[in-house]
Amino acid sequence: MVQNSGSSPSLDLNLKKVVVVRSLPGLGDMLCIVPALRSLRSALPDARITLIGLGDRRFLAERYNYYIDEYLDFPGFPGIPECSFDPRSTLKFLVQAQQQEFDLALQMHGNGLHSNSFTLLLGAKLNAGFYLPNHINPSEDGFLPYPEHESEIQRYLHLLKFIGIPLQGDYLEFPLRQTDWQGLEALSQFHQIPSKNYVCLHPGASLNEKRWSTDGFAAVADALAKQGYAIVLTGTSAEAELTHHIAHTMRFPALDLAGKTDLGVLAALVKNARLVICNDTGISHLAAALRTPSVVIFLNTDPQRWAPLDSQRHSVLVNPPTPDAVICAAIAQTQQEAYEANHLSSTLCT
Repeated sequence: MVQNSGSSPSLDLNLKKVVVVRSLPGLGDMLCIVPALRSLRSALPDARITLIGLGDRRFLAERYNYYIDEYLDFPGFPGIPECSFDPRSTLKFLVQAQQQEFDLALQMHGNGLHSNSFTLLLGAKLNAGFYLPNHINPSEDGFLPYPEHESEIQRYLHLLKFIGIPLQGDYLEFPLRQTDWQGLEALSQFHQIPSKNYVCLHPGASLNEKRWSTDGFAAVADALAKQGYAIVLTGTSAEAELTHHIAHTMRFPALDLAGKTDLGVLAALVKNARLVICNDTGISHLAAALRTPSVVIFLNTDPQRWAPLDSQRHSVLVNPPTPDAVICAAIAQTQQEAYEANHLSSTLCT
Protein backbone atom coordinates (compact mmCIF):
# COMPACT_ATOMS: atom_id res chain seq x y z
CA MET A 1 0.00 0.00 0.00
CA VAL A 2 0.98 3.63 -0.29
CA GLN A 3 1.65 5.33 2.99
CA ASN A 4 2.26 8.97 3.89
CA SER A 5 5.79 9.79 4.93
CA GLY A 6 5.59 13.51 5.45
CA SER A 7 5.90 15.58 2.25
CA SER A 8 4.96 12.71 -0.09
CA PRO A 9 3.86 9.07 0.15
CA SER A 10 6.22 6.11 -0.09
CA LEU A 11 5.63 2.80 -1.77
CA ASP A 12 4.89 -0.44 0.00
CA LEU A 13 5.38 -3.29 -2.46
CA ASN A 14 2.52 -5.29 -0.92
CA LEU A 15 0.02 -3.75 -3.34
CA LYS A 16 -1.70 -6.70 -5.05
CA LYS A 17 -4.60 -5.13 -6.94
CA VAL A 18 -4.32 -1.81 -8.75
CA VAL A 19 -6.96 -0.21 -10.97
CA VAL A 20 -6.33 2.64 -13.41
CA VAL A 21 -9.16 4.85 -14.71
CA ARG A 22 -8.55 6.16 -18.24
CA SER A 23 -11.79 6.26 -20.22
CA LEU A 24 -10.71 8.53 -23.07
CA PRO A 25 -11.25 7.58 -26.72
CA GLY A 26 -8.11 8.48 -28.65
CA LEU A 27 -5.08 6.44 -29.64
CA GLY A 28 -2.91 9.19 -28.19
CA ASP A 29 -4.87 9.08 -24.93
CA MET A 30 -3.80 5.49 -24.49
CA LEU A 31 -0.22 5.86 -25.68
CA CYS A 32 0.40 8.79 -23.34
CA ILE A 33 -0.14 6.67 -20.23
CA VAL A 34 2.06 3.78 -21.38
CA PRO A 35 5.11 5.19 -19.54
CA ALA A 36 3.03 5.30 -16.36
CA LEU A 37 1.83 1.72 -16.90
CA ARG A 38 5.41 0.64 -17.50
CA SER A 39 6.48 2.22 -14.21
CA LEU A 40 3.60 0.56 -12.38
CA ARG A 41 4.48 -2.87 -13.71
CA SER A 42 8.17 -2.44 -12.92
CA ALA A 43 7.43 -1.41 -9.33
CA LEU A 44 4.68 -4.00 -8.84
CA PRO A 45 5.64 -7.04 -10.94
CA ASP A 46 3.26 -9.38 -9.09
CA ALA A 47 0.30 -7.03 -8.81
CA ARG A 48 -2.87 -7.48 -10.86
CA ILE A 49 -3.26 -4.26 -12.83
CA THR A 50 -6.71 -3.44 -14.17
CA LEU A 51 -7.46 -0.69 -16.66
CA ILE A 52 -10.93 0.81 -16.95
CA GLY A 53 -11.44 2.24 -20.43
CA LEU A 54 -13.93 2.59 -23.23
CA GLY A 55 -15.21 -0.66 -24.66
CA ASP A 56 -14.05 0.06 -28.20
CA ARG A 57 -10.48 0.62 -26.98
CA ARG A 58 -10.09 -2.89 -25.56
CA PHE A 59 -8.24 -4.09 -28.69
CA LEU A 60 -5.60 -1.42 -28.10
CA ALA A 61 -5.11 -2.25 -24.42
CA GLU A 62 -4.63 -5.91 -25.35
CA ARG A 63 -1.35 -4.97 -27.04
CA TYR A 64 -0.03 -4.06 -23.63
CA ASN A 65 -0.92 -7.31 -21.88
CA TYR A 66 2.53 -7.30 -20.29
CA TYR A 67 1.46 -4.18 -18.36
CA ILE A 68 -2.31 -4.74 -18.10
CA ASP A 69 -3.82 -7.92 -16.65
CA GLU A 70 -7.50 -7.04 -16.95
CA TYR A 71 -9.57 -4.56 -18.94
CA LEU A 72 -12.98 -3.39 -17.77
CA ASP A 73 -15.38 -1.46 -19.99
CA PHE A 74 -16.18 1.94 -18.51
CA PRO A 75 -19.93 1.94 -17.74
CA GLY A 76 -20.55 5.70 -17.98
CA PHE A 77 -20.79 8.26 -15.21
CA PRO A 78 -22.44 11.68 -14.78
CA GLY A 79 -20.29 14.47 -16.19
CA ILE A 80 -18.04 12.15 -18.25
CA PRO A 81 -19.22 12.57 -21.87
CA GLU A 82 -17.16 9.84 -23.54
CA CYS A 83 -19.78 7.18 -22.78
CA SER A 84 -23.56 7.17 -22.36
CA PHE A 85 -24.77 6.84 -18.77
CA ASP A 86 -27.29 4.30 -17.52
CA PRO A 87 -27.57 4.46 -13.70
CA ARG A 88 -28.43 0.77 -13.37
CA SER A 89 -25.44 -0.39 -15.43
CA THR A 90 -23.09 1.92 -13.57
CA LEU A 91 -24.38 0.83 -10.18
CA LYS A 92 -23.95 -2.83 -11.12
CA PHE A 93 -20.42 -2.11 -12.34
CA LEU A 94 -19.46 -0.29 -9.14
CA VAL A 95 -20.80 -3.09 -6.93
CA GLN A 96 -18.73 -5.64 -8.88
CA ALA A 97 -15.67 -3.39 -8.73
CA GLN A 98 -15.96 -2.98 -4.98
CA GLN A 99 -16.06 -6.75 -4.62
CA GLN A 100 -12.59 -6.91 -6.19
CA GLU A 101 -11.21 -5.01 -3.17
CA PHE A 102 -8.60 -3.00 -5.04
CA ASP A 103 -5.63 -1.85 -3.00
CA LEU A 104 -5.08 1.28 -5.07
CA ALA A 105 -7.16 3.21 -7.61
CA LEU A 106 -5.35 5.66 -9.89
CA GLN A 107 -7.39 8.39 -11.56
CA MET A 108 -5.70 9.12 -14.91
CA HIS A 109 -8.77 10.66 -16.52
CA GLY A 110 -8.09 14.38 -16.55
CA ASN A 111 -8.57 16.97 -13.85
CA GLY A 112 -10.79 14.86 -11.63
CA LEU A 113 -13.82 17.13 -11.64
CA HIS A 114 -16.09 14.15 -12.32
CA SER A 115 -13.66 11.24 -12.60
CA ASN A 116 -12.55 11.51 -8.96
CA SER A 117 -16.05 10.65 -7.79
CA PHE A 118 -16.13 7.62 -10.06
CA THR A 119 -12.67 6.53 -8.90
CA LEU A 120 -13.55 6.82 -5.22
CA LEU A 121 -16.70 4.74 -5.77
CA LEU A 122 -14.56 1.83 -6.94
CA GLY A 123 -13.93 1.21 -3.24
CA ALA A 124 -10.14 0.89 -3.27
CA LYS A 125 -8.31 1.10 0.03
CA LEU A 126 -6.25 4.00 -1.33
CA ASN A 127 -6.80 6.45 -4.16
CA ALA A 128 -4.58 8.81 -6.11
CA GLY A 129 -5.01 11.33 -8.90
CA PHE A 130 -5.50 15.03 -9.52
CA TYR A 131 -7.99 17.61 -8.34
CA LEU A 132 -8.80 21.12 -9.48
CA PRO A 133 -7.76 24.04 -7.25
CA ASN A 134 -10.71 25.40 -5.23
CA HIS A 135 -12.35 21.97 -5.41
CA ILE A 136 -12.36 19.13 -2.92
CA ASN A 137 -9.06 17.31 -2.47
CA PRO A 138 -10.05 13.67 -1.86
CA SER A 139 -6.79 12.89 -0.06
CA GLU A 140 -3.63 14.89 0.61
CA ASP A 141 -1.68 11.63 0.56
CA GLY A 142 -2.58 10.72 -3.00
CA PHE A 143 -3.99 13.72 -4.89
CA LEU A 144 -2.18 16.64 -6.48
CA PRO A 145 -3.43 19.91 -7.97
CA TYR A 146 -4.07 19.33 -11.66
CA PRO A 147 -1.07 20.59 -13.71
CA GLU A 148 -3.05 22.22 -16.53
CA HIS A 149 -0.15 22.86 -18.91
CA GLU A 150 2.11 19.92 -18.20
CA SER A 151 2.76 17.30 -20.85
CA GLU A 152 0.11 14.58 -20.91
CA ILE A 153 2.88 12.03 -20.49
CA GLN A 154 4.72 13.80 -17.71
CA ARG A 155 1.69 14.64 -15.58
CA TYR A 156 0.92 10.99 -14.86
CA LEU A 157 4.56 10.20 -14.25
CA HIS A 158 4.50 13.14 -11.84
CA LEU A 159 1.58 11.50 -10.06
CA LEU A 160 3.36 8.14 -9.77
CA LYS A 161 6.51 9.79 -8.48
CA PHE A 162 4.41 11.59 -5.86
CA ILE A 163 3.00 8.32 -4.52
CA GLY A 164 6.44 6.74 -4.44
CA ILE A 165 6.59 4.66 -7.61
CA PRO A 166 10.01 4.77 -9.36
CA LEU A 167 9.78 5.96 -12.95
CA GLN A 168 10.98 3.93 -15.93
CA GLY A 169 11.45 6.61 -18.56
CA ASP A 170 9.02 8.85 -20.42
CA TYR A 171 9.34 7.24 -23.87
CA LEU A 172 6.29 5.85 -25.64
CA GLU A 173 6.10 2.35 -27.03
CA PHE A 174 3.86 0.49 -29.44
CA PRO A 175 4.45 -3.28 -29.77
CA LEU A 176 4.35 -4.49 -33.35
CA ARG A 177 3.19 -8.05 -33.94
CA GLN A 178 4.09 -10.49 -36.67
CA THR A 179 0.50 -10.23 -37.92
CA ASP A 180 0.98 -6.48 -38.43
CA TRP A 181 3.90 -7.09 -40.79
CA GLN A 182 2.00 -9.88 -42.50
CA GLY A 183 -0.94 -7.53 -42.97
CA LEU A 184 1.33 -4.92 -44.53
CA GLU A 185 2.81 -7.54 -46.85
CA ALA A 186 -0.67 -8.69 -47.87
CA LEU A 187 -1.70 -5.09 -48.56
CA SER A 188 1.42 -4.67 -50.67
CA GLN A 189 0.19 -7.40 -52.99
CA PHE A 190 -2.68 -5.12 -54.07
CA HIS A 191 -0.91 -1.75 -53.83
CA GLN A 192 2.60 -0.84 -54.80
CA ILE A 193 3.73 0.19 -51.33
CA PRO A 194 7.32 1.47 -51.38
CA SER A 195 9.76 -0.52 -49.31
CA LYS A 196 11.51 2.35 -47.51
CA ASN A 197 11.88 5.77 -49.15
CA TYR A 198 8.40 7.12 -48.52
CA VAL A 199 6.65 9.77 -46.44
CA CYS A 200 3.28 9.23 -44.77
CA LEU A 201 0.86 12.15 -44.83
CA HIS A 202 -2.09 11.84 -42.48
CA PRO A 203 -4.44 14.82 -43.03
CA GLY A 204 -7.29 13.70 -40.78
CA ALA A 205 -8.12 14.27 -37.14
CA SER A 206 -11.07 13.50 -34.91
CA LEU A 207 -12.23 17.13 -35.01
CA ASN A 208 -12.45 19.35 -38.08
CA GLU A 209 -10.86 22.27 -36.24
CA LYS A 210 -7.69 20.19 -35.74
CA ARG A 211 -7.27 19.61 -39.50
CA TRP A 212 -4.80 21.66 -41.48
CA SER A 213 -5.59 22.62 -45.09
CA THR A 214 -5.84 19.73 -47.55
CA ASP A 215 -4.38 22.02 -50.21
CA GLY A 216 -1.48 22.65 -47.84
CA PHE A 217 -0.92 18.91 -47.48
CA ALA A 218 -1.01 18.56 -51.28
CA ALA A 219 1.61 21.29 -51.72
CA VAL A 220 3.85 19.65 -49.11
CA ALA A 221 3.40 16.25 -50.74
CA ASP A 222 4.37 17.60 -54.16
CA ALA A 223 7.47 19.29 -52.73
CA LEU A 224 8.61 16.04 -51.11
CA ALA A 225 7.77 13.99 -54.20
CA LYS A 226 9.97 16.39 -56.18
CA GLN A 227 12.74 15.56 -53.70
CA GLY A 228 12.40 11.89 -54.68
CA TYR A 229 10.17 10.59 -51.89
CA ALA A 230 7.16 8.40 -52.56
CA ILE A 231 3.99 9.78 -50.97
CA VAL A 232 1.62 7.56 -48.97
CA LEU A 233 -1.66 9.04 -47.76
CA THR A 234 -3.15 7.43 -44.67
CA GLY A 235 -6.37 7.79 -42.70
CA THR A 236 -9.55 6.07 -41.67
CA SER A 237 -12.35 5.25 -44.11
CA ALA A 238 -14.16 8.34 -42.79
CA GLU A 239 -11.15 10.43 -43.87
CA ALA A 240 -10.98 9.02 -47.40
CA GLU A 241 -12.56 12.16 -48.84
CA LEU A 242 -9.65 14.20 -47.47
CA THR A 243 -6.98 11.93 -48.93
CA HIS A 244 -8.89 11.66 -52.21
CA HIS A 245 -8.90 15.46 -52.53
CA ILE A 246 -5.16 15.64 -51.78
CA ALA A 247 -4.32 12.90 -54.30
CA HIS A 248 -6.29 14.65 -57.05
CA THR A 249 -4.86 18.07 -56.20
CA MET A 250 -1.25 16.86 -56.35
CA ARG A 251 0.84 17.11 -59.51
CA PHE A 252 2.82 14.00 -58.56
CA PRO A 253 1.32 10.53 -57.94
CA ALA A 254 0.47 9.37 -54.44
CA LEU A 255 -0.63 6.09 -52.92
CA ASP A 256 -3.93 6.57 -51.09
CA LEU A 257 -4.40 3.97 -48.33
CA ALA A 258 -7.14 5.69 -46.34
CA GLY A 259 -9.52 3.08 -44.97
CA LYS A 260 -7.29 0.22 -46.12
CA THR A 261 -5.22 -0.28 -42.95
CA ASP A 262 -6.08 -1.37 -39.46
CA LEU A 263 -4.05 0.05 -36.58
CA GLY A 264 -1.40 -2.67 -36.69
CA VAL A 265 -0.80 -2.36 -40.43
CA LEU A 266 -0.75 1.43 -40.12
CA ALA A 267 1.87 1.11 -37.38
CA ALA A 268 4.04 -1.14 -39.54
CA LEU A 269 3.68 1.36 -42.38
CA VAL A 270 4.71 4.21 -40.07
CA LYS A 271 7.65 2.23 -38.72
CA ASN A 272 9.17 1.91 -42.19
CA ALA A 273 8.45 5.49 -43.24
CA ARG A 274 11.14 8.14 -43.54
CA LEU A 275 8.77 10.74 -42.11
CA VAL A 276 5.19 11.29 -40.93
CA ILE A 277 3.41 14.60 -41.47
CA CYS A 278 0.16 14.95 -39.58
CA ASN A 279 -2.12 17.06 -37.46
CA ASP A 280 -2.13 16.81 -33.68
CA THR A 281 -3.80 13.42 -33.55
CA GLY A 282 -3.12 9.82 -32.62
CA ILE A 283 -0.68 9.07 -35.43
CA SER A 284 1.65 11.71 -34.00
CA HIS A 285 1.96 9.66 -30.81
CA LEU A 286 2.24 6.48 -32.88
CA ALA A 287 5.20 7.95 -34.77
CA ALA A 288 6.78 8.95 -31.47
CA ALA A 289 6.28 5.44 -30.08
CA LEU A 290 7.87 3.90 -33.19
CA ARG A 291 10.77 6.41 -33.32
CA THR A 292 9.75 7.63 -36.77
CA PRO A 293 10.53 11.34 -37.39
CA SER A 294 7.50 13.55 -37.79
CA VAL A 295 6.20 17.04 -38.44
CA VAL A 296 3.12 17.75 -36.32
CA ILE A 297 0.76 20.63 -37.06
CA PHE A 298 -1.11 22.19 -34.13
CA LEU A 299 -4.08 24.45 -34.85
CA ASN A 300 -6.23 24.79 -31.73
CA THR A 301 -4.72 22.32 -29.27
CA ASP A 302 -1.95 22.83 -26.73
CA PRO A 303 1.48 21.65 -27.96
CA GLN A 304 2.83 21.94 -24.44
CA ARG A 305 0.40 19.20 -23.46
CA TRP A 306 0.31 17.02 -26.58
CA ALA A 307 3.53 17.55 -28.55
CA PRO A 308 6.07 14.69 -28.71
CA LEU A 309 8.71 15.02 -26.01
CA ASP A 310 11.61 14.45 -28.40
CA SER A 311 11.78 17.84 -30.09
CA GLN A 312 14.79 16.82 -32.19
CA ARG A 313 13.09 13.89 -33.90
CA HIS A 314 9.67 15.56 -34.07
CA SER A 315 9.05 19.10 -35.33
CA VAL A 316 6.03 21.04 -34.06
CA LEU A 317 4.39 23.84 -36.06
CA VAL A 318 1.56 26.09 -34.91
CA ASN A 319 -0.81 28.93 -35.76
CA PRO A 320 -1.39 27.61 -38.62
CA PRO A 321 1.85 27.16 -40.57
CA THR A 322 2.33 28.00 -44.23
CA PRO A 323 3.04 25.16 -46.66
CA ASP A 324 6.59 26.49 -47.02
CA ALA A 325 7.13 26.21 -43.25
CA VAL A 326 5.93 22.60 -43.28
CA ILE A 327 8.10 21.80 -46.30
CA CYS A 328 11.18 23.28 -44.62
CA ALA A 329 10.51 21.33 -41.41
CA ALA A 330 9.96 18.12 -43.39
CA ILE A 331 13.16 18.48 -45.39
CA ALA A 332 15.10 19.32 -42.23
CA GLN A 333 13.81 16.14 -40.58
CA THR A 334 14.71 13.92 -43.53
CA GLN A 335 18.19 15.47 -43.69
CA GLN A 336 18.65 14.97 -39.97
CA GLU A 337 17.61 11.33 -40.27
CA ALA A 338 20.00 10.80 -43.18
CA TYR A 339 22.84 12.39 -41.22
CA GLU A 340 22.17 10.19 -38.18
CA ALA A 341 21.97 7.04 -40.34
CA ASN A 342 25.25 7.88 -42.09
CA HIS A 343 26.91 8.73 -38.79
CA LEU A 344 25.76 5.43 -37.28
CA SER A 345 27.00 3.52 -40.34
CA SER A 346 30.38 5.25 -40.16
CA THR A 347 30.64 4.48 -36.46
CA LEU A 348 29.84 0.81 -36.97
CA CYS A 349 32.36 0.52 -39.81
CA THR A 350 35.29 2.04 -37.90
